[in-house]
Amino acid sequence: MTAMRTAGRSVLVAGVTVVIGMLGLLILRQSLLNGVAVAAAATVAMVLLASLTLLPALPGFSGTRLARPSRVKPPKWMRGATVRSGKPGLPAAERWAGVIQRRPVAAAVSGAFILVLAAPALGMKLSFPDESAQARGTMGYASYATMAQGFGPGFDAPVIIAAKLPGPHAGTARLAAAIAATPGVAALTPVVVSRDGQAAMLIAYPATGEQDPATDTLVNRIHDTVLPQATAGTGISAYVTGPNAGNVSFANLIGQRLPWLIGVVFLLSRIREEYDSCGDNAAAVARGLSRTARVITAAAAIMVAVFLSIVIAPNVSTKQIGLGLAVAILIDATVVRLVLVPAVMELLGRANWWLPGWLDRLLPKTSLSEDEPPAGPPAAVPATR
Repeated sequence: MTAMRTAGRSVLVAGVTVVIGMLGLLILRQSLLNGVAVAAAATVAMVLLASLTLLPALPGFSGTRLARPSRVKPPKWMRGATVRSGKPGLPAAERWAGVIQRRPVAAAVSGAFILVLAAPALGMKLSFPDESAQARGTMGYASYATMAQGFGPGFDAPVIIAAKLPGPHAGTARLAAAIAATPGVAALTPVVVSRDGQAAMLIAYPATGEQDPATDTLVNRIHDTVLPQATAGTGISAYVTGPNAGNVSFANLIGQRLPWLIGVVFLLSRIREEYDSCGDNAAAVARGLSRTARVITAAAAIMVAVFLSIVIAPNVSTKQIGLGLAVAILIDATVVRLVLVPAVMELLGRANWWLPGWLDRLLPKTSLSEDEPPAGPPAAVPATR
């Protein structure tokens, strides 16, 4: 009962947060990511449901065996310090919070470390990998290198132009000439017109490979500038299509809507509860950090281990996903939660807890259920004849 009142609520909040975060992918309005969002959210929801129903029921079959003291003891630095009187002192996480609060400005500089790590993202190119991203020495890369040497690096990044013609005798020479004269186009196939004369198609091959940023620039230039100018006043409607153009369009959409996916989770809610209880910002940060440190550290360690196991896979795409997620979680659980967040909250003071009145009325009220006294035995009823 006590475990469900304390840890159970943390599991519920964390699980719901993950479900909401995964459903945030629906903002991108992409069928591929919609499937990922729904599947991941449903999986987490099922695990959460089992944790709150099936898991509490299982100990009922084991009786009191689970109540036996564990033979595995945590290291001393994870346990509370011991004062001279022999009484337990502050936990390690709370002592660490005190160190951060004494030097909040120096600790807040850790944000610069995060910015340095995030700097490569400014030059990041969003794209689906092709054979050129395979490890050197593999058959996939050898095949790509041979084809690129013989037909040019853009052989696997064709830009298909599909056009709707106003009539069977509509001219396409102007459209083909405009695409052929575009910088970055290495070759252009002859125009192929359908039998009924209602549609036409031609393929432009870039001078650069699919992973080259110049290829994305070329696709965007053809879509935004070349086609509108070449078809103006002709009655022809031209479109950029094909796998390469689809990848570029997908990357553009992700880049535009990525800021909407940024969210905040679960350490701050626990600190807020402490502040509501004592009204002291410093004490709230220290106690909130102390009470969530073990949960955050354990959860982060599990996720880092799981994602690092993906690095063993031979596929480069899978490797980068596993390594990226593992590093991101590690930085979030250490630098962000244990250093940057406490330091910034110490510097902001009471400003941390400012909230508009209308929003405060909408948000649910939390309580420190961990500090609630356990239910005592039922009151004795006087015996009567």
